[in-house]
This record gives sequence, structure tokens and C-alpha cells, in this order.
Amino acid sequence: MTSVTQPRLHHLALTVTDLDASVQWYGEVFGVRPVLDVPHEGGVGRILADESRQLMIALHHHDTNDGGLCQETVTGLDHAGFAVPTRADLEQWQDHLEAHGVVRADTADKPLTQSPIADEPYASVLVFRDQDNIQLELFAPTQH
Repeated sequence: MTSVTQPRLHHLALTVTDLDASVQWYGEVFGVRPVLDVPHEGGVGRILADESRQLMIALHHHDTNDGGLCQETVTGLDHAGFAVPTRADLEQWQDHLEAHGVVRADTADKPLTQSPIADEPYASVLVFRDQDNIQLELFAPTQH
């Protein structure tokens, strides 16, 4: 790589079908709150952030949205991954997600479902989906 500064992720922007419902769900699940509305042609973006602004999620609603669910098998977002320190944190997240309507299932293949924790060689992973079927993942590094 050249001598440019390595960037860090500033925010994650997602298109949702019901802005108010998504703001509530992401707020409850990730502890973020609305800080700014950004109107754009044909819709609006709502920026959510935690108090330190270390986690920022932009939820967008477009007037032309047909209400279809997200599918990672088409061009666009496949999923978003977030890190937590330990596998024990993932176990706490399972209960936290369940308390916010994300039910446990064999696989996270439908809106508001979560998979069991998968212990892979590279990390332990908890996969879950929001109400628009957007796949989200929590990773905990493998402990050696």
C-alpha cells in the first residue's frame, strides 16, 4: 500500500422499508439514537450514533422502495460484521437479541432470526437478521 492513511469505517448505511420501525429496532439492539436527519432526493437518511459516536448507522428510506426484503445473493450488501471481545459476549448478545424479538433458529435465514454461535478457526460468529432481512454478524476472536 502507498503512504496514504489507512481509513477506518466511519458509518454503515442501510436502506430500510420502514424507517421508524428500523430506527426503533437498531436503537434498542445497538444502543444508538437518532442524531441527524439528512434529506435527499426521493427520501431521507437518519443517522444513529452511540454517545461517543464510535458506532454510527445511517438508515435510509427511499420513496421508490418496493418493500422487498434484502437478499445478499444480488449485487450490493452481503452483510455487516461487528466485533466483540470474547465468545462470552456473543452468548450475552444471544439473550439481548432474543429480548428484542430476534428468535433463535437453526439458521438465520429469515427476518428477525439468529443462528447458533459458530466456532470457526478464525473466530466465533453469531449471525442474525433485522426486520428487512439484512444479515448482521458479531465476531469474537478465537482465544488461543
